[in-house]
Amino acid sequence: MKFFVDTANLEQIKQAFDYGILDGVTTNPSLMAKEGISGEANILEHYAKIANMVDGDVSAEVISTDFQGMIEEGQKLAAIAPNIVVKVPMIREGVKALSWFTANGIRTNCTLVFSAGQAILAAKAGATYVSPFIGRIDDTTWAGMQLIYDIVEIYANYGFATEVLAASIRTANHIKECAIAGADVVTCPLKTIEGLFNHPLTDIGLEKFLADYNKLNG
Repeated sequence: MKFFVDTANLEQIKQAFDYGILDGVTTNPSLMAKEGISGEANILEHYAKIANMVDGDVSAEVISTDFQGMIEEGQKLAAIAPNIVVKVPMIREGVKALSWFTANGIRTNCTLVFSAGQAILAAKAGATYVSPFIGRIDDTTWAGMQLIYDIVEIYANYGFATEVLAASIRTANHIKECAIAGADVVTCPLKTIEGLFNHPLTDIGLEKFLADYNKLNG
């Protein structure tokens, strides 16, 4: 399973890279705004910086909601670097854009997916990735993780090449459950990935090893 960090923060991307576990990055307009990045030129430049930092895919999101606008934005984004993936919303115009991008050799990530039916449409349109939002579904009292199981099974049934990129990951346990379900990728903040490090028995064991060593070696 691949680990993407969901951020536009360059320091966090570098930290994930230094751990040796970074496979890619996902971003969106909200994350850009959080870093104070605004204006088309600055946003494109920031995407270029991110793409240069990682070997894996970097999802860069369009903000248009009409077909022509998405195509124009997507072409600009895809031209930044070979590892840029154009992030397109799951709407009617978005599915049309996914099909166009697929036909023209531009890789895509279909975002804001909340149902298996939407995931089928994205795969049929040739999306490289589909991003179901687990945490946001959980917030509505539906089972977000069940959606991952459903999409993985459907894609396996029909041999869809689209990768399941589980998004809106809130906890380290979400990551584990996605791995069990067979998700191809998880994307989340770095601190959520770092939660996988934590176990009280590791801390207790290390403390004991060090105490025993100090007894013998002063």
